[in-house]
Amino acid sequence: MQALHELNMKLTALLKKYAALEAENKRLKDTIAKGQVAQEQLNARIAQLEKDMVSVNLSTVAGDEERGNMRIQLDHVITEIDRILNTLND
Repeated sequence: MQALHELNMKLTALLKKYAALEAENKRLKDTIAKGQVAQEQLNARIAQLEKDMVSVNLSTVAGDEERGNMRIQLDHVITEIDRILNTLND
């Protein structure tokens, strides 16, 4: 009888561990799915930024002030792309 009781205790412990592992597995799968959605959104944002990015040859821009404004805008776009790429790498 003692052996049966010990076996029952071990079985109960294993079932509890199994349930805990199943819950952790589900939580991890949900986390991965959320990460994939976030990555897809960031990829779409990068694609949109690349699409919106204006290719301008700064040497053909007429005035120095306009050239400076274009350089600031391009720096901003590049900074945004770098930030998104860093977020993807995390």
